Amino acid sequence: MKDAAEDNELSDDGWNERARDETPMQRLDRNWADLLQELRVVQTGVQLLTGFLLTLPFQARFEQLSAYERAVYLITVALSVAATGFLIAPVSLHRTLFRRHARELMVTVSHRLAIVGLALLGSAIVGVVLLIFDVVAGTATGIVAAVAALVLLASLWVGLPWIARAGGPAPVRYDP
Repeated sequence: MKDAAEDNELSDDGWNERARDETPMQRLDRNWADLLQELRVVQTGVQLLTGFLLTLPFQARFEQLSAYERAVYLITVALSVAATGFLIAPVSLHRTLFRRHARELMVTVSHRLAIVGLALLGSAIVGVVLLIFDVVAGTATGIVAAVAALVLLASLWVGLPWIARAGGPAPVRYDP
């Protein structure tokens, strides 16, 4: 007996075949292309953020950071480097699986890598906000700003997509 996920996947394939005249392999190719386009957008940002963070210890004022601020900095660098790794990993995966007829595996694994990478990137951004506001305006202000950034990013990156998915327009039906 098929479970709900299998039924949904089969009905999606059926819809794509009827409405788009698209085979399951063409759908995987389209999904891969969509994912790569999304990764191109986010990779530039995460690479710039990581590069910026890596230059900070070489600034004169860095020596004035408190132990707390240094800890926040190191955690933020670690999050940013991890985000960079997760968001670039689909390229390595593609190179490793190239010409092995593993498009479905690449799409599935890369999708998961992108989600983890986005979570790590969001965490790194919150860390940067915490560090900057802490250094400029004090710890309490830094915490408030970091919480505000967390709420904003969670709302835009998690809440809004879930609301749109749940309450958005009904899927287009194709009836020949």
